[in-house]
Amino acid sequence: MSDDTLIDRLKEIVGGAHVVTDPFEMAPYLCERRGLYEGKAAAIVKPASTEEVSRLLALAHETKTPVIPMGGNTGLVGGQITDNARSIILALERMKKIRAIDAANNTLTVEAGVTLTAIQEAAEKEDRLFPLSLASEGSCQIGGNLSTNAGGTAVLRYGNARDLVLGLEVVLADGRIWNGLRGLRKDNTGYDLKQLFLGAEGTLGIITVAVLKLFPRPSAKAVAFAAVPELAKTVSLLHFIEARTGGLVSSFELMPRIGIEFVTKHMEGTRDPLSAPSPWYVLIELSSGGTADTLQTLLTETLGAAMEEGLTRDGTIAQSDAQADALWALRENLSDVQREEGGSIKHDISVPVSKMPLFIERALEAVTKEMPGIRPVPFGHIGDGNVHFNLSQPPGMDKHAFLKEWDRFNRIVHAIALDLGGSISAEHGIGQLKRDELAKIKSPVEMDMMRALKQALDPENILNPGKVLAARQEGGA
Repeated sequence: MSDDTLIDRLKEIVGGAHVVTDPFEMAPYLCERRGLYEGKAAAIVKPASTEEVSRLLALAHETKTPVIPMGGNTGLVGGQITDNARSIILALERMKKIRAIDAANNTLTVEAGVTLTAIQEAAEKEDRLFPLSLASEGSCQIGGNLSTNAGGTAVLRYGNARDLVLGLEVVLADGRIWNGLRGLRKDNTGYDLKQLFLGAEGTLGIITVAVLKLFPRPSAKAVAFAAVPELAKTVSLLHFIEARTGGLVSSFELMPRIGIEFVTKHMEGTRDPLSAPSPWYVLIELSSGGTADTLQTLLTETLGAAMEEGLTRDGTIAQSDAQADALWALRENLSDVQREEGGSIKHDISVPVSKMPLFIERALEAVTKEMPGIRPVPFGHIGDGNVHFNLSQPPGMDKHAFLKEWDRFNRIVHAIALDLGGSISAEHGIGQLKRDELAKIKSPVEMDMMRALKQALDPENILNPGKVLAARQEGGA
């Protein structure tokens, strides 16, 4: 089939206005946000319904056309970018209906193109909470969040994206629709098929609709920013606060001194909350159904007791929503400001929470020995064992020369994480950035199981080929 004929058939399904072939209009869909990957495609196709997605995949299956699903294009491992000019990018942004909310069942049914912020707001209108929270929540879409098993700042309390889903609707590679939109918390009728597609990065099927779990919306939050004298005491502080508050910790985020300096230097309106510098800080949030005054008092008393135990030496507690937002801004802008300091080599690792201080200490020693002057910026979700161990270039070094060292430093940092029983991808996924490394660290049995799933559900290899698993030579590879 000629390219022109394919484009004509795509237009028949979604309408001519929703098949984009103009290079200028396609450009935003072909570049990853960090600029690591730039792609090619025959067209950007924007379906408005599950039925249209079904027809599109049936056509792609017939013509062996690779299909790359895309949400908000906020992914960080190149999972949404292709260099195959025959591919079509399936942008789900028009599928943005909130189909139903069942407050009594604590469920919300949404289409894949709904932004995370819109979902949070819909839940809030019913006095409920959807706890998934990411820095990109204003633009990321739930289909992408679920396909990558997104994490975020509330995993400690509520779990990853896969823990927040009760049911899915998925279009399979040949166009068939699996309707698994069940709002059940107990359903032992065979395999839990939805889990196959959560975290699969669009390689096994296209998520079109999801039934999400909601929770009672906390009526009170309390936020604190505390200085920790030693890295080893961060985990002890977490456990101390959890025990004292009866498990009310919803976020516990690590930040290094250099991170605070980066944010206050580059983000207008931010400031250092404490008078004296510290090598490490944690941002703590408690949430409950009680009163704000009660929770504030509990956090104040708990931090005071932690100081007496030597677990923290200074801290401040937000006295208003504005102050809480200001403290959170230090954490939420930490990733973006690193680009202002030149090249940044990224790592998204996890280890058991108990081994997090040891991992960071060993990794700090290894990378600084390998390149004197390098500036490590380890930060993130220490409460659930996930740290973004990023490396900023030495001052004055050429950015491109530094970024050429990406693979070398990945090997160093990942080896330490794996030695401690950890993972090379905690929440960002595999995509193409970590695809080849995945094959080296997974056992042959694991790789065989993954390939068998791919072969069974996508025999023509048209769904996001070359992501997670190396592309096969036949079909859409």
